[in-house]
Order: sequence, then C-alpha cells, then structure tokens
Amino acid sequence: MFKTLRNAFKVKDVRKKLIFTLLMLFVVRLGCQIPIPETDSGVLKEFLGKNDTVTGILGMMSGGSLENFAIFALGIGPYITASIIIQLLTAAFPALEEMQKEGEEGRKKLQSLTRYMTIALSALQGGFLSVSFGRMGVFGSSWSTGNKVWLVLSTTIILTAGSACLMWIGERITERGVGNGISIVLTINILARIPSDFSALGQHFVAGKKILPAALAILIIAAIIIAMVVFVIYLQDGVRKIPVQYSKKVQGNKLVGGQQSHIPLRVNTAGVIPVIFASTLLSLPQIIQSYGEFKNPVWQAIVNMLTQSNWFRFSGYKWYYVFGPILYVLMVFGFSYFYTSFTFNPTEVATNIKKNGGLIPSVRAGSYTEEYLKNILKYLIFIGAIGLSIVALAPIVASGVFNIAQVSFGGTSIIIIVSVILETIKQVESQMMARNYKGFLNK
Repeated sequence: MFKTLRNAFKVKDVRKKLIFTLLMLFVVRLGCQIPIPETDSGVLKEFLGKNDTVTGILGMMSGGSLENFAIFALGIGPYITASIIIQLLTAAFPALEEMQKEGEEGRKKLQSLTRYMTIALSALQGGFLSVSFGRMGVFGSSWSTGNKVWLVLSTTIILTAGSACLMWIGERITERGVGNGISIVLTINILARIPSDFSALGQHFVAGKKILPAALAILIIAAIIIAMVVFVIYLQDGVRKIPVQYSKKVQGNKLVGGQQSHIPLRVNTAGVIPVIFASTLLSLPQIIQSYGEFKNPVWQAIVNMLTQSNWFRFSGYKWYYVFGPILYVLMVFGFSYFYTSFTFNPTEVATNIKKNGGLIPSVRAGSYTEEYLKNILKYLIFIGAIGLSIVALAPIVASGVFNIAQVSFGGTSIIIIVSVILETIKQVESQMMARNYKGFLNK
C-alpha cells in the first residue's frame, strides 16, 4: 500500500488527485470541529455516554462531530440511506429501472433523486435531533428563555446544509480525486475516532497495571485487531470464479471466439449493507425512546432487549436479552439474501451467457445454468452472512464481557475501512497503469 502511494506521488496527474482528496478531507475534519452556536457539548457528551447504542451508527458516520454537535453532526449517513433506498426502489419500480437502463442520462436522473432524498432525510433527522437535544438541555438557557421554533429551525437548517456539503465534497472527490468520495469521507470519519478508542482501551486494560500485565494486554489487543483485519480482508476479497467457455463461430471468412472466461461471485456479495441495515433498525426503538420517556413496561423491555450494550453483560442480565443478538443475526442473514437478490440476477446472467454462445462446463444452457448459479449464490451468501455476523458481534461481545464501550475499529467499521482502502488502492494502481500505457503508446 505505502509503495503504491509513494509511486503515485511521482506521477503528476495522480499526485494532483491525491492532493485534492487530502484537501477535501481536511475540510471535512474541520467541519466536524465547528460546533453549532448556543450548544453545550458537555451536556450532550454526558447523554451520549449513557446511550451508546443510539449513537452507534450516527457516531460512526459523523466521525465524532455528533458529540460536539458540530455542523457536520449528521455525517454522510443521510446520503448513504438515500442511496440505498433509491437502489431498492429501482429494483421494485419498473419506471426507475428503465431510467437506470438509459445510460449516463438515466444515472444523472437517479443521482438527482438521491440528492433530493438526502436533503429531505437530513432535514427530518436534523429536526428530530434539534428537538430531542433541546429537551435534554443541550441549548442551555436558550431553550427555556428563547424562541424554541427559531432555535429548532436554524439548527435544522445548519445540520441539513452540513450534510449537503459533505455530499458535495464526496461527489467532488469521486469526480476530481481518487476512489469513491462518499466512502472515503465515511472512512476518514471512522478513522478519526480510533485514537480516542485506543485511549479508552488503554485506560481500561493498561493504566495502573504492572509492566508485564500491561504488555500482555497490549499484545492481546493488537493480536485481536490484526486477526479481525485479516479476517475481513479474506471475507471482502473472497471470490468464487465460475468458468464460462464460449464456442467458436464463423464471421465472414474468419473463425472467432472460443475463449474462456469466468463469472466472479464474491463471498460477501452484499458488503456491509446488511450490518448497517440491521443495526439501524435495532436502534430505532432506543432512538424513539430518547425523544420521549415512555414508561410502558412492555415497551421498555423491548428497548432493553434490542440495546446491544445489554446483550453480553453479566450485571443486570435478563433472560429475554438473548433474543436481541439472535434477531440481529437473523436480520443480517435476511438482508444479505434480500440485497443480493437486487444486485445479482441469475436469470439475466444465464440469458446473456446463452445469447453469447457461452456455456458453463458440465452445465446445460438456459434454465439449468440459472439454477446452477442460484444454488452457488445461496451457498456464498450463507458463508458471507456467517462472516458478517462474526465480525459484527465480536465488538459487542467484547464490550459486554469486559464492560467497555464499543470501539470504532471493530465490526462494521473494519469492514468499511478495509473495503474502501482496498478499492482506493486498486483505483490508484489502475490510473497509474493507464497512464503508463498511454505513455508507452505515445512513444
């Protein structure tokens, strides 16, 4: 990785893109430190410290700006949610599906819909946060003595503008920088929280201990992190290659074709989306609870059952907490199958293979190829969902057993960080190869 970056800075065009990306990321981190006027971050940090599940996804995507209630407090989350919704709607509604097939023009229309939905979601989420935080005392005396409507409206506008700015920065990085801009913004926000997480782990496992136990704790923590990263790399890069043999055909006086290719099916076909969906849905009851104190015992039991910090803690454990992680894993599996069904269509792939005169060895063309692909896909999704569940539950188990807060470099975050870094490096390498190829032709 470092060798690739070092070589990339030697290439003028790639160096400009890398510098532009770094400058945009500097703007992102600067916006995460500018607090919204008339807010008391101390009150907010105290509340968030007691409700880590509520801010699990929000905190991860905002890069710590939620704790400061900064102008970028919503992070890139609304854009990601809007993109996923548009993608699912495209598969469900024929009109949007036709728009997607229109090529570049259709892609621009879908991108515009995604932007509008991002603004709507940002305004909705910003309004809820403003009202909720105002009731907690985040705005101090301004909430009780000032104009609440104006305070909520102005804060919502600032948060929505901040989210729109992050969306714009992400798109500019994609256009003029390197890698997928939205993913890179999300990754840098996750990475920004890692130092504070290491500090928290050090205070819990190392501080106040003798040299040998402290060194042993450091080695164990490092080993676990490295093992998680290696596991995620294998999970993300795992591919099942389905061989396809194309028959020869006569074109004019020439015999063409006959080459052998393959269909790459990833083990983790759905990426990190199933974990994000599952975590978000499970945190909804606690988010609703934070907007108003509901005293109904049944509702309170549901909230406690779905609170991740309760799942593996020994103190105050209730028997029904066991259904929380079970539901979490089932949702990860369900979303893995659901999302993959929209991103990979065995029927369409089998049809295209048959039209182009292709054949999977030992499998008949047509419906037999389709069934063969479906069976392999089901197997791969099952393996991938198991891997996702292990990665997602590992930090939750550690948090409960050792009574510590969940860290940013565990579970979902590691999958995002590893996948984005690998994809960005591949894109940098491809740009360098393309430039070298052009330079060779110009000679």
